[in-house]
Amino acid sequence: MTDITIIGTGNMARGLATRAIAAGKSVQLLAHEDKAKADALAAELGGQISTGVLGEELTSSLVIPAVYLDAAKDILARYGDSLSGKVYVDITNPIDFSTFEGLSVPAGSSAAEELQKATAAKVIKAFNTTFGATLAEGAVAGQPLDVLIAGDDAAAVRAVADFAAAAGLNPVVVGPQRRAQQLEQAGFLHILLSANDQLPAYQWNSALKVVPAA
Repeated sequence: MTDITIIGTGNMARGLATRAIAAGKSVQLLAHEDKAKADALAAELGGQISTGVLGEELTSSLVIPAVYLDAAKDILARYGDSLSGKVYVDITNPIDFSTFEGLSVPAGSSAAEELQKATAAKVIKAFNTTFGATLAEGAVAGQPLDVLIAGDDAAAVRAVADFAAAAGLNPVVVGPQRRAQQLEQAGFLHILLSANDQLPAYQWNSALKVVPAA
C-alpha cells in the first residue's frame, strides 16, 4: 500500500507529488498511457514513488486525479466499485473552453457534486485554486498556499487537510461538498487572471489566500 495515488504526469501532478514527497508520503504515480512519463517524473522528484499506468490497481486510500473533468469521469467509469470507500480529491475547474465565459456544469451544481453522483468514493474538493508551479514551491511571496477544502465526509475532509498540513500548506475547510460551487468559481477567476496578458503580474505564479485578522 501507498499513502497517495496521483493520476497524471502534468504540472498539477508534479506539484502534488512534490508536496507529497515533502510530507514524507509514499506515492503511486499513474501515467495515462506512457509509463515512461511517470518513471521520468519519479526519477526527477525522488522519494518513495512507485509508477504505473491508468487502469492498474489503486494502492492508496487517497486518490488524486490531476486531470480535467472529462478525464475524471473516465477514471470513475474505469475503476467503478474499486473506488468505493476511498477518498477521491477533485481538483478540477470545469471551465467551458468553447466560450471561456463560465463553467460547464449544471447551474446550482459543481464538478465535485456531479462526480459524486457517479461514484461510491468520498469526493472532496481541494487544490482547484492552486497552480502546479506554486504547489511545487509550496508558497507564494513567502506565504504557504491555502488549500480550500469542501466535503461532506468528516474523516475524508480530515485526511485531505492532514495531507495539506503535512506538506507545508495551510488547509482551510470551507464547508460541505456543495461549497465546491463557490470554489470552482474562485478557481475560474484565478485562471482568468493568469490567462490575461494585460495582467503580467498574474502569470500562473499567484495564489488565492484568505488572511485572518489575527
